[in-house]
Amino acid sequence: MDLNETPVNCHLRKLLAGMAIVLAMCLQSTASAASPLLRCEISQGGEAYTVDFLPRTDPYTVEAKNINGKFRFKAIVLGNEKLVESVKIYTYYQEQHQMVLLHEARYIPPFSQSPSSPAALTGINYLYSPRLEEELQYGCALLEVDL
Repeated sequence: MDLNETPVNCHLRKLLAGMAIVLAMCLQSTASAASPLLRCEISQGGEAYTVDFLPRTDPYTVEAKNINGKFRFKAIVLGNEKLVESVKIYTYYQEQHQMVLLHEARYIPPFSQSPSSPAALTGINYLYSPRLEEELQYGCALLEVDL
């Protein structure tokens, strides 16, 4: 009798095949799970930026993004890969030796979402610097993406 045909080997092959199927299903469900992502489109001085922000549990680890050396933009998505608790957006103007807060916004559930609008959550916001009349525009949408 060949070893490949013993009842033990047959049972072992079926067990391994079953484990492979379960593992493949777990990997597929993990890969296809959508996670929240805040995508902001920012325009300033004729330049356009797209910045993505992932959920975090510690808001103090988020750094403000430099926009043309004149503004700083920070979005804090508080939560995890399954649930967003709140979104806070801060926009600062860069003075010579300090940053000045121009705008602060807070969004809580239920969040406004529309796949067709890049500014579904915030609408389009227009901000102006206190000195040079520089304009910054931004709009953000909360998306579900596969990471």
